[in-house]
Amino acid sequence: MSRERRPRAVSSLAGRLLAALTLVVVTGGVTAWLVAGAVGPSVFRAHMVQTGPPDEGGSLVHAEEAFRSASVFSLGVALGAALLASLAVSIFLTRRIGRSLGTLAAAAGAVAGGRLDSRVPEPGMGSEFDDLAAAFNTMAGRLEASDGLRRRLMADVAHELRTPVATLTAYVEGIEDGVLALSPETMAVLRGQTSRLTRLAQDLAAVTQAESSELELRTRRMDPGELVVNASDAAREAYVTKGVRLEEQVAAGLPAVAVDPDRMAQVLGNLLDNALRHTSRDGIVRIHAGAHHAGIVLSVEDSGEGISADHLAHVFERFYRADTARDRVHGGSGIGLAITKALVEAHGGSVGVHSEGSGRGATFLVFLPAAGSG
Repeated sequence: MSRERRPRAVSSLAGRLLAALTLVVVTGGVTAWLVAGAVGPSVFRAHMVQTGPPDEGGSLVHAEEAFRSASVFSLGVALGAALLASLAVSIFLTRRIGRSLGTLAAAAGAVAGGRLDSRVPEPGMGSEFDDLAAAFNTMAGRLEASDGLRRRLMADVAHELRTPVATLTAYVEGIEDGVLALSPETMAVLRGQTSRLTRLAQDLAAVTQAESSELELRTRRMDPGELVVNASDAAREAYVTKGVRLEEQVAAGLPAVAVDPDRMAQVLGNLLDNALRHTSRDGIVRIHAGAHHAGIVLSVEDSGEGISADHLAHVFERFYRADTARDRVHGGSGIGLAITKALVEAHGGSVGVHSEGSGRGATFLVFLPAAGSG
């Protein structure tokens, strides 16, 4: 059987605070009244004995009675007035606390109900309440941002899946109806679309793993020049096939870095693949390693299409494309740069991008701390 619910006025924090403050005031008043009634007359009698002649007609007793009566009466009036004032102040404070907590509870209920834009104002009742309101608003803001990212991700995934699925469906129906023959060309289209779906699934898994800190890194000390050479060698054939020149530059005396060789190869491979997609034939791509503060910077610079200023801040976001139609023709999944950012940050580094504008190339930067520096 469930426990009987207490009345709200009694069970609320404001009600309990008011009851507690009232009890404190009443207890203090009764204690003061009893102590004054017990101690005051004896102190008065001792004072009268010291300052006057001996009591010969009971005048001292009458004086004590008069003092006791006057003291009790005046103390009672004073305590009554103090009690009323204290209760008024207590009611004011408890109502303010109750309103503040009620506002916070209502906002929390709104957030729980899906209204993630709910916020609470600062109560102005001290740093503790203001800190609580600020923490709630920060939490709600992050939940709202996460929900927006989730919605955008779902919409982007659905959009990315739509084209290959529609293509596969059309080709399968064409083959079933006898409109299309199962020729090598048809098989190539089907294989290409299934590869695109596979790549999309793998890229999503990789970026999710890296961003959730579940990625296991097997790091070892590596020379930055080795990273550059390995990445260049892996990409060389694709560059030769397209007719784009790939150049390497490594500064002397660079410190070693602690990286996972496979993951860092993926980082540089993504950047070189991105540069190749956006650089036309006879263009140039340079991969460079240089010093940067207490670490190194790896850069991939291309002479390709460039990026306009309003797109620079978004290029590392999932599925973001400066030119949607053109990038889909290039064959990217839209997640490669997001994976790059997540992997670099998992190594304690950061990424950046620079471009003078459309048609003027772009430079992608990877900043890594030196081994043992952090």
